[in-house]
Amino acid sequence: MQTTIHLGMFLDQTAAVNMLFGLAVIIAVGVVTPVACAQETKAEIPEAKQTTLGLYVTPVQAYEKWKAAPEKVKVIDVRTPEEYAFVGHAEMAWNIPVAFVEYQRKDGKTAYGARPNPNFVAEVKKLVGPNDSLLLMCRSGGRSAMAINQLAAAGFKNVYNITDGFEGDKVEDPGSVFFGKRMRNGWKNSAPWIYDVDPEKVILEEGASKETDP
Repeated sequence: MQTTIHLGMFLDQTAAVNMLFGLAVIIAVGVVTPVACAQETKAEIPEAKQTTLGLYVTPVQAYEKWKAAPEKVKVIDVRTPEEYAFVGHAEMAWNIPVAFVEYQRKDGKTAYGARPNPNFVAEVKKLVGPNDSLLLMCRSGGRSAMAINQLAAAGFKNVYNITDGFEGDKVEDPGSVFFGKRMRNGWKNSAPWIYDVDPEKVILEEGASKETDP
């Protein structure tokens, strides 16, 4: 952006010189600041959400990226089919789980475990072309990071982690009525989503049926 300065108002040559010096400082700061901000933003990404490819987008950025080139950008939801169906999902998102729910709970555990999907990378390869951009999401950015690392190891290069995931991060303010709830960010709180499931976009565990009751 060009900045026009009208020096005619400055009758004192010294004042004009001082202003130009000040402008030089402002320009220098303007050049340096964006770089510092970019580094700070990257540093703020929790380690569990970081990937070997180092490509990150927010849900809003991901949605805009998809809208700009839907034929070349694929959104992949790596959550379980249960999460995809009952919590909701982005309409354009394909559900290729990086893991499936393990319904046998171990003693002392308060949540169900997960069983890795051995066909995850193979299923992604069936969907995308060599020049496609991939935008991956899970609940809040952790599983999608692990999924991206698997894809990177298989040779994928242009894969972004949607860092807030679908549900987003938890509200940390104890004074909020939403304390502990995933309402800080996430696709569900900032971009279009639906409950309706297109069976053709869902990859189920081997042996499971895609047929639904009428």
